[in-house]
Amino acid sequence: MATSSSWQIVLIDDEEDIREVMTIALQDAGYKVDTAADGATGLQLCEDTSPQIVITDIRMPGIDGLQVLETIKKKYPDIEVIVATAFGEMDLAIRALQLDASDFITKPISDEVLYLALKRARERFNSRKRLKDYTALLEKEKAQTSQELLKSIAFQRNLIESSMDGILGCDGNDTVVTYNQSMEQMLGYEKTEVLHKMTLKQFFPAGELERFKKELSGNTYGGKKRLILYETTLKAKSGRELPVQVSANLLFEQDRENGLVCFFRDLREIRKLEREVSDQARILHQDKMMSLGRLAASVVHEINNPLSGILNYLRLMSRILRQGSLSEDRREKFQRYLDLVENETKRCSQIVSSLLSFSRISPPTFGHVQIDELLQRCILLSQHKLELSNIRLESSIQPNLPPVEGDFNQLQQCVINLIFNAIDAMPEGGNLALNSRWDGNSGKVIITVRDTGRGIPPENLPHIFEPFFTTKNEGYGVGLGLSTVYGIIERHKGTINVESQPGQGTVIMLELPVSGSNKGG
Repeated sequence: MATSSSWQIVLIDDEEDIREVMTIALQDAGYKVDTAADGATGLQLCEDTSPQIVITDIRMPGIDGLQVLETIKKKYPDIEVIVATAFGEMDLAIRALQLDASDFITKPISDEVLYLALKRARERFNSRKRLKDYTALLEKEKAQTSQELLKSIAFQRNLIESSMDGILGCDGNDTVVTYNQSMEQMLGYEKTEVLHKMTLKQFFPAGELERFKKELSGNTYGGKKRLILYETTLKAKSGRELPVQVSANLLFEQDRENGLVCFFRDLREIRKLEREVSDQARILHQDKMMSLGRLAASVVHEINNPLSGILNYLRLMSRILRQGSLSEDRREKFQRYLDLVENETKRCSQIVSSLLSFSRISPPTFGHVQIDELLQRCILLSQHKLELSNIRLESSIQPNLPPVEGDFNQLQQCVINLIFNAIDAMPEGGNLALNSRWDGNSGKVIITVRDTGRGIPPENLPHIFEPFFTTKNEGYGVGLGLSTVYGIIERHKGTINVESQPGQGTVIMLELPVSGSNKGG
């Protein structure tokens, strides 16, 4: 077995600081590392250095991580690929596994998770290499001696039995002649029950084998007479049907079909991940609805005063009309009341429209987002809640900020979550500063939320972005607020920084890249 010092890794990530940190961790573990800031450069490195393992971020400009994975598996199928995802991107992680990724790891990446993924990748790489070497050996006309033949047969048995994928081979009559331990574990049949006794048809539900063979003879999944990453169903000994992914090849001897070999991967874990994605979406929606409930309660009070004012002004206007024709003085008074009614009605409409926009369930839609409009809406929705909590709001929004590329509703949820976190951190009241500015050096718009609350203890700081981590009392959320913020900012290719000391408040900075070539100052 090769030591880690003989393993070459290509690391692809568009974030320079992530590349630097991961390179240090990998080199400390004895790996040789080359890095690339984008997918095209990473693919060129694969051609130049022939690494055994590639670690790639999914979200990158230009060629993204899934395209990198597909290209590598087509051009360099022996390379193992580990993909890195942000929290909330489990659908992309599932797609990566379906494209034969070795593993996926979620950001922020811990050394323990990274090293475990690398260990799995090394095991897969070595298993593939042994299988490839053995296949090459079988392709020779014959073994030079009987001893060499016996050794190769023993190696074959060991290789097939140690495979993590289920391997099933049939002769020309579909009778099973190869059946490894992974197939035993997957289906529950012992070798003695299967070998030379059962046929391929007995492992498929009714009609499924016919569909499988029809696809095998077509060109849809990898070419004629072969299948790659085809999804089907197998029937276990218990009668339970199992979702599987299969790669299969017809075997020929002197241009005559004489068998079939199949490699099965159990998809139950991937299906479990899909269910977790659904559950995660439900919980995230629940967290948003809790924020919406807190906003709605505040908005009811916020619009009550202007509605009372509107009612009173309308009564005064009715009284003026009942007094007969309008004199110039009464006309001016009537017009002044009418203007006040219009302004108060507009104010109520803006508050209700902002609340409805925040509550709307819609797929992410990326476009130009004006940060000043975004923050004004957040202030409009939360201002009364801040007043009821005895919190003084100070805002400083730099004029003429360039727009950022993003989803308005998601970014609004980020800022609302940060405001609510600040409110919860100041139960006795305090000051909240909401600022935005353009940083010409980094080319990003920076949003800062600063409170004078209790601060965050040093031991909690490393965990604040973890899902379900919370120090709040029951009824104040499920610990998804900052995790949601982190995931959304990651998807917007931004960064989030936190500075806090117990008793001295907290400062949270969101840095977002601007849209295209737009610049501001």
